[in-house]
This record gives sequence, structure tokens and C-alpha cells, in this order.
Amino acid sequence: MEKLFKLKQHNTTVKIELMAGLTTFMAMAYILMVNAGMFSELGTVSYGAIYIATAISAVIGTVLIGLLANLPLAQASGMGLNAYFVYTVCLGFGMTYANALVFVLIDGIVFIILTLTGLRKLIFHAIPKAVRVAIPAGIGLFIAFIGLQNAGIVVSDASTKVNLVSLNVFTGDATWGGIMPILVTVLAIFAIAAMSKKNIKGAILWGILGGAVLYYLLGFTVPGFYDGFSIDANPLNAFAEFGTQAFAKVFTEGFDFSQYIAAHGMANFVLVLISSSLAFCLVDMFDTMGTLYGACARGNMLTKEGEVPHMNKAMMADAIATTTGAICGTSTVTTFVESSAGVAEGGRTGLSSMFTALFFVIAMVFSPVAQLIPGCATAAALVYVGVLMMNCVKDIDWLQADVAVPAFLTIAMMAFTYNISYGIAFGLFSYLVIKVFTGKIKEVKIATWIITLLFLAMLLMTH
Repeated sequence: MEKLFKLKQHNTTVKIELMAGLTTFMAMAYILMVNAGMFSELGTVSYGAIYIATAISAVIGTVLIGLLANLPLAQASGMGLNAYFVYTVCLGFGMTYANALVFVLIDGIVFIILTLTGLRKLIFHAIPKAVRVAIPAGIGLFIAFIGLQNAGIVVSDASTKVNLVSLNVFTGDATWGGIMPILVTVLAIFAIAAMSKKNIKGAILWGILGGAVLYYLLGFTVPGFYDGFSIDANPLNAFAEFGTQAFAKVFTEGFDFSQYIAAHGMANFVLVLISSSLAFCLVDMFDTMGTLYGACARGNMLTKEGEVPHMNKAMMADAIATTTGAICGTSTVTTFVESSAGVAEGGRTGLSSMFTALFFVIAMVFSPVAQLIPGCATAAALVYVGVLMMNCVKDIDWLQADVAVPAFLTIAMMAFTYNISYGIAFGLFSYLVIKVFTGKIKEVKIATWIITLLFLAMLLMTH
């Protein structure tokens, strides 16, 4: 371990790395349940299959970043990109689950090429800072909106499109059976916030588990709640579902786009393929780079030049993990910001990542328990993660119109249109137009023009 991870050089011990690895796992284990619940809405892949796919891809990504870059970070299917996969590419554009995995596979392969060639920095700087900084906040608002809908708190309305669910028990519009899950979600959100304020490790995970326990306890007060209730206690069933429904589907079914092309045409398909793959890659890149800098800065691990140590190796680990994640059957794998919790606990080397990966392996046998987690409990996690992702708005100069407008449109359009790529598109459009009308067109990079035109073509041809 000393030779591989250089523990003495980083002033750490096996015990410290173990506690840091456990802390990181506790902080991000919620993704196993949230990701599985989200994908199961597609109806073509089961909760158990995605639970195992998420765990395996997390193990692969976390081991890679620990061995290649010797950093105390962890990876798993990223929040936001999983929502884009399910609600935009599949339920929005009409692609199948296997088709969408092809976009993730392309994202991983392109990410590998960009990292090897050094073009990653060119693409990164081609996106204006106003848009780049706003992307995490837009994704946060988007997934919080999804969480509120999944909880049944925000509902569709004929006149205003969205509205608060009726809580009026006096007129009969609402019943205790309908209100109870909403109450669980709200209390779970508040509990997560309180535990986070108290710096309790794994606050989101404990909030989900606590919400689940409360849900089943209150279930005794709802007539007929437990009618037909059953438990699949065999963890091997989830592995079997993973093998038949998720693993390698990207190769066996993913490249068959005939159904989509027949309905929408080849030109439409090509633009959706390019723009969606680009959106996956851009968000993955910004998310990973931001997390790497943030986590390493928190642990005073940046180099003298202010750079992340072994940056290219860390990015390569992310790219490879995304590629293998697509093969496993899950959305883009990225470095988790929750890794900062482990760094704060003292994690300084890749040994911490090895322990985090080990806990993900152990978690695989608990899939029957995870399947009992109700949607109202995971919805609380979505809302709270949305809160965390809004942190970046403090870095936006809201008093400068050429910064504020692109940033605001990036954030607002993601949530209001239920589509991450539309938010990026409107952010880029507004940035270019403002630069043109203010006589600063020379400040716009050629790569920025190219990327913006691709998004414009996507809107004109696909919507």
C-alpha cells in the first residue's frame, strides 16, 4: 500500500483512509436507489437491474480514479445526466433505453479522445463562462423539479400547466392516503437539511432510509396500504435482471435506430445524435472538472500552480468509467462532489477510493432492501441535491447583463423545458447575440460558433 498509494508522503494512514472511504460511500450511496428508481420509470428495465448496473459502474470508476490518479475521490452515475437520459432522450425524444446508452457510449469515447489529444481544454474554454458556471445550477433546479413531481407535490394543471397538489381534506379533493407520502417527502427534506447542518455523515442516505421507515409506519394508518404487499428477498434476482435487461444492451439493441428514423427522419436523427452526445459530453466534462478542483481544494491538495494533481489521469478514469457504464447499462459515470466529504474526513490517496469501491461491492447484496425504498423518500434526495447544485449561482455577476442573461436562460430553460440541452442552447444563443449587438463579436471563439450552430440546428430540425 505504501508503494502504491504513498501514504506517508501524503501524511495519512490506512485507518484514516478507511474512515474517509466509508464517509464518501455514505454520502453518495443514495445514487443506488435514486438512479434505479428513475430508470425503472422507463418500464423496459427493472429497478434491480439498474441498481446492480449503478453499483458495478461505481466500483469500476472509483477503482480507476484511485489507481490511475491516486486521488481520494469516487465515481458513479451522475445526478442530472441520469435525468437527461430518462426524461429527455428517452421519454422526450422517444429513443429507447438501449438507444440512449449509445449516446453515453459516444460520450465516453469522445471524452477519451479529447483527454488523449488535449482538445478537452479547447472545448472547455469554447463554452462561455457565463453558461459554464450556470449549468450545474440549471441541472439542480431541473432535478429538484423532477423530485417535487415524483413526490406528487407539483402536479399538472389545465390552466397554469403546473400547480401545488390539493391538500384540502375538507372538500374531498385530498385524502390521507394521498397526503401521507407528500408529508414523508417534506419531512425527509427537512431532516436531511438538519443533519447536513449538524455535519452528520451520510445525511442524504439517512434521510432516504428514515423517510422509508416513516412511510411504512404511517402505512398502517392508510386502509388497504399493505394489501398484496410482498418482498423479493433473493439478491441474485437483481443480478439476473442486470444480465438480461441491462448488460451489453448498448451493443445488442442500442444501434438499431430504425424505429426512431422511421418516425422522425434521418436528418432529425443525425442532429439528435450529435447534439445529445455533445450535451452528455459537455455536462460530464464540466461536472468532472469542477468536482476535481473543488474536492482537491478542500483538502489543500492542489499543486503549487493551483492545478489538480494527475488531472489528465483523473479525467481519463472518468472517461473510461463512462464507457464501461454504458456497457453495464447506466447513464454517464462522473466524479461525485460528495467525495469532498471523504476528503474533509482526511482522505488523501487512492486507498480511500478502494475502500469506497469495496462498500459499493457490499451494497450489491442489499438490492432487495433497496427495492423497498418508496419514491417519496428518493424524491427528497432529488430536491436536496438540487439545493446543493444551486451553490454555483454565487459566482455569477448578476449586475452584468451580458453575463446574467445567458446564465439565467441556461438555468431557467433547463427546468422550464424539462431539457438540459435546451438550457445550454439558449444560454449560448443569448451569449452570441449580446456579443454581436454590443460590438464584441471578436471575443467569440470559432469553436463557440460551431457548438452554438449545432444546438441551433437541433432546435430547428427536432422540435
